[in-house]
Amino acid sequence: MALKSTIYKAELNISDMDRGYYADHSLTIARHPSETDERMMIRVLAFAIHASERLSFGRGISDTEEPDFWLKDYTDAIQLWGEVGQPEDRRLLKACGRAEQVVVYSFAHASSIWWKGINSRLDRAKNLQVKNVASATSQELAKMAQRSMQLQCTIQDGQIWMSAGDESVQIDLETFKDFG
Repeated sequence: MALKSTIYKAELNISDMDRGYYADHSLTIARHPSETDERMMIRVLAFAIHASERLSFGRGISDTEEPDFWLKDYTDAIQLWGEVGQPEDRRLLKACGRAEQVVVYSFAHASSIWWKGINSRLDRAKNLQVKNVASATSQELAKMAQRSMQLQCTIQDGQIWMSAGDESVQIDLETFKDFG
């Protein structure tokens, strides 16, 4: 018998002063049985960074044809394809062919080893951006995971803070690859 996803609910308040984006999002997050709290919270972080009215979670981990999150325009063209973790280079190249922009958020201890192993095969992908969240930071984010969450994300001058109640985490993203 296959295990079912666990449903998490998050009320996410975003204050992104860099983009001038201020909104509340009620998120329903389906956490795949093989997904950790850490990975799920990186998905929530990525959602907050790229938030818009049309941004949504994809099936990602349970469907190879969908990303972890994406933004489609009104014609269903993919503007942003978002991955979390350490996807294979072939998956990323395919995504780069399908979307205007592709962004990856890696977070494991071995992220730099993963990136060194595939970066030369992704040089030609000009619409790909790869960001890394330090492992200690992603583990702090994982501690915020609850079945029902009240989260605040503040972004200002490239600095990101995520908080839940009295807990707060500053997130510094390391750029492995930028667009262009």
